[in-house]
Amino acid sequence: MSVAERSLVNEDLVTVGRITAVYGVRGWVKVHSYTEPMENILQFSGWWLQAPGAGGRDGWQRLDIDDGKRHGKGLIVHIKNVDDRDLAATFCQRDIAVAGSEMPPLEDGEYYWHQLQGLQVISQFEGREYRFGEVVRLMETGANDVMVVRGGEDGRERLIPYLPGEFITNVDLEAGQIVVDWDPEF
Repeated sequence: MSVAERSLVNEDLVTVGRITAVYGVRGWVKVHSYTEPMENILQFSGWWLQAPGAGGRDGWQRLDIDDGKRHGKGLIVHIKNVDDRDLAATFCQRDIAVAGSEMPPLEDGEYYWHQLQGLQVISQFEGREYRFGEVVRLMETGANDVMVVRGGEDGRERLIPYLPGEFITNVDLEAGQIVVDWDPEF
């Protein structure tokens, strides 16, 4: 591994998709993209693939793609120097990440989902403060994104619509918290 590759591995990696299955017999694989629109995953120059059975920062290896395109309702990509279905299968069911520095900059008040995950959620509802726990994940529902929040004072799981200005009153990445206006009974 080169010095440049080591420095990228040491940088924060952002999971942007997953290789799900082989496609055909010539080294193509199906990719489930977490980007919006899904084709944006193909614009990243450096893909990192989660090593089998590994976790953490050291569990990633460089993955070179030499072709990719939309196919039906999903995406397929060709892994460089992989022209065999059996070899392509060894890449399946593994996450794809990119260096955080490759992510396009956002406008003020916009956040990537990975930035919100792990933040503590505090509700200021009717003059009282409630600690709901942390954002464990976000999900897309069609109408709006929803934060899944777990833990907190009562240990409950809550689904809170991510609607800034309506339910989300403040996001403070440095403090590690999101302030919401949400009834603790929901």
